[in-house]
Amino acid sequence: MRHIAVALAASTSALALAACGVIDNVGGSGSSASPKKGDDITVGLLLPDKDTARFEKFDHPIIKQEVASLTQGKGKVVYANAEASPATQSRQFRQMVDRKVDIILVDAVDATAIAPDVQKAKDAGIPVIAYDRLAQGPIDAYVSHDNELVGEVQGRSIIEALGSNASSSKIVMMNGDPADPNTAKFKEGALGELQNRVQIAKEYDTDKWSPAVAKANMRKAIQAIGLNNIAAVYSANDGMAGAVIDALKEAGATKIPPVTGQDANLDAVQRIVSGEQSMTVYKSFLDEATNAARMAVDKVQGRDILFDALTRDTVDSPTKKKIPAMLVPVVVLTRDNIKDTVIADGVYSVKDICTPKFEADCAAIGLK
Repeated sequence: MRHIAVALAASTSALALAACGVIDNVGGSGSSASPKKGDDITVGLLLPDKDTARFEKFDHPIIKQEVASLTQGKGKVVYANAEASPATQSRQFRQMVDRKVDIILVDAVDATAIAPDVQKAKDAGIPVIAYDRLAQGPIDAYVSHDNELVGEVQGRSIIEALGSNASSSKIVMMNGDPADPNTAKFKEGALGELQNRVQIAKEYDTDKWSPAVAKANMRKAIQAIGLNNIAAVYSANDGMAGAVIDALKEAGATKIPPVTGQDANLDAVQRIVSGEQSMTVYKSFLDEATNAARMAVDKVQGRDILFDALTRDTVDSPTKKKIPAMLVPVVVLTRDNIKDTVIADGVYSVKDICTPKFEADCAAIGLK
């Protein structure tokens, strides 16, 4: 919870500075200091894949819109998606450097492999902000969520669902891509809740977060443990959760055990409504993407006070210590708070969620 307090403190500090007249326009284009560069800026945005629905549907459009808003419509975003290929992302990164964008936001497919490209940008005088995943190399800042907390709330939800039967329950752990540094944080947080409290019968890493790989591994787990002996599945994200649930149903499961997720994908929210998925972790795309855009614009325009107010925490990577960071809080999403989370934030409407297939389930929980 320390990170949540830090994130709130960052926002409070920025507002306090504005109230005292130290800065003129938090998040806007005006400032008491003369900007290094005007509003005609170019932000390079590199996202990792299309399997995770949020990147194409939310992150890219929000960042594009916010950059335009902060620069009076003069700033632009040059976008590329690596479609889960480190080699493709490296090529896209070098192209951004060659076209001399003003700053790069990168969500690395492979945090280690991207380091030489980050160094190339640094040598060219182009700042790099790691987005969502902590890239290695000389990055200038990092914006993401408290990823250890993500794993903690996922693990805790399993313990709560199993109740007094937890200690005798066998669970499967479906972790994310080992090349993604967030995976280790999710796993660390989850194990902090699960270890010595449940029986971890099988555990898998999932290359490139692939639902197909997760489904194949879940089939192996069912065969090894027995369908009726699996009490819960820790799935690190929603794409894999859907694949896990499909494997359970194909194996003949009439009742799905608790399955966790992350990202609040639309199909995951619908599975939660229907009772097939127990929870997901809602990470506000709006907050993360909006603040990433603000950090990028402030960095390019030399608004150091604004930039520092947004990055009041620090994180360490294997190649750099004390990286300025913003860690956005996360929320557990269940059947009980769909209205208060993704609907209240405008991520989805009731109509989006409650399609004919889910109308009865929506009505049962008062979602209409």
